[in-house]
Amino acid sequence: MKEIWEKAQEIIRERVGEHFYELWFHPVELVQVKDGQVLLDIPNRFFKEWIEDNYPGLVAEVLKPAAQDGEELKVKYRISEKQDPAAKKMDTLLETRKTRLASRGVYLNPKYIFKNLVVGQSNQFAHAAAIAVSENPGRAYNPLFVYGGTGLGKTHLISAIGNEVVDRFRNFHVFYVTSEQFTNEVVHAVRHGKTEELKAKYRNLDLILIDDVQFIENKTATQEELFHTLNTLYEAQKQIVISSDRPPREIRNVTDRLRSRFNMGLIADVQPPELETKIAIIQKKAEVERIPMPQEVIEFLARKIKSNIRDLEGCLIRLAAHSSLTGAPIDRDMAREILKDIISEDDKPLTVEAVAKAVAEHYGIKLSDMRARKRTKDIAIPRQVAMYLARELTGASLSEIGKIVGGKDHATVIYACKQITEKRNSDENFGRMIEGLLNRLKP
Repeated sequence: MKEIWEKAQEIIRERVGEHFYELWFHPVELVQVKDGQVLLDIPNRFFKEWIEDNYPGLVAEVLKPAAQDGEELKVKYRISEKQDPAAKKMDTLLETRKTRLASRGVYLNPKYIFKNLVVGQSNQFAHAAAIAVSENPGRAYNPLFVYGGTGLGKTHLISAIGNEVVDRFRNFHVFYVTSEQFTNEVVHAVRHGKTEELKAKYRNLDLILIDDVQFIENKTATQEELFHTLNTLYEAQKQIVISSDRPPREIRNVTDRLRSRFNMGLIADVQPPELETKIAIIQKKAEVERIPMPQEVIEFLARKIKSNIRDLEGCLIRLAAHSSLTGAPIDRDMAREILKDIISEDDKPLTVEAVAKAVAEHYGIKLSDMRARKRTKDIAIPRQVAMYLARELTGASLSEIGKIVGGKDHATVIYACKQITEKRNSDENFGRMIEGLLNRLKP
């Protein structure tokens, strides 16, 4: 057993990196693998929370060689520290709901419900659309296409639709799938001559939730099967919900007819949250997890963590795990020390380079592409956005900004800023996107 776990840990270390391995996986111990179940000893419930949220299938995957006859492994955790009754009750309720969902063939995170979702200006429109869809699937907005940057709550939002529909419509056949999983199923079906089985699985649903659809770029067979699946469901007035890290027009290398299908319903964006919403998110998470969190620490985290909601919540769980292990109360000094790898660079002045990198990440392109001489629309607009934001947020000169984004002269920078200002004023969705990037990058 020890040898099995040591090999698994090496794989985990390679997958997650040294820092996260030492912090979250090194203290975990394998108790047994028996009858399709993996039992792990973990220090406290916050380790379980973090691993399930960030790497839900990793342990089962790396321990698959230890399973009998390729059986599916289920991971269970044994918490070392004594749990308070309220925490134990909540864990039991979540496990019961998870089992109930699985009995209907629905594999959604039971925590991802509307009640646990904080609504602010950044996600208000998408949230309202999601509520409408969950109350009237197949008729309100179909398909519903939700897009936004990494870690902003898209998976929570579309999963909340699934959980709500499961509760409201007892006979509905609901299915959640990532585009990566869908691609793997298509490849397997084609290779083993099981395409009819695949069609039967996906074309008889009442609600399909497809996460991270941008990963179907350049995958011809997947796009073909997805188009016909969506077409069949749409014509039968079945609900389609899709998430992506970018709007349909910016998903490259997909067929025109599939892009047209994405565009047929409602497109809703999720932007980085403003300060007040970040504070509310931390308060809500602390309340749900029963973490004693002083207001000054909540505001400290909200101001210092500027990447995304996932990182924000991850920092909270990290502090709670440390506090639980050491018995020390959470305060600002602890937060500064425990999270120094995340917030250490926060006090440095914002650079044009950092702005350009953030814009490239948002648009899903390489920074080197932005600096190249390409003039295609999918590169030209991000380049102009980077110049505009750099002028708004840094003290760099026009020539310095132009140099960083591809050797442009000051006249080009001025023109780019004018173009983005006009587009921001005339296009509401674009304006919200710019506002979101500004909120994310502001010192």
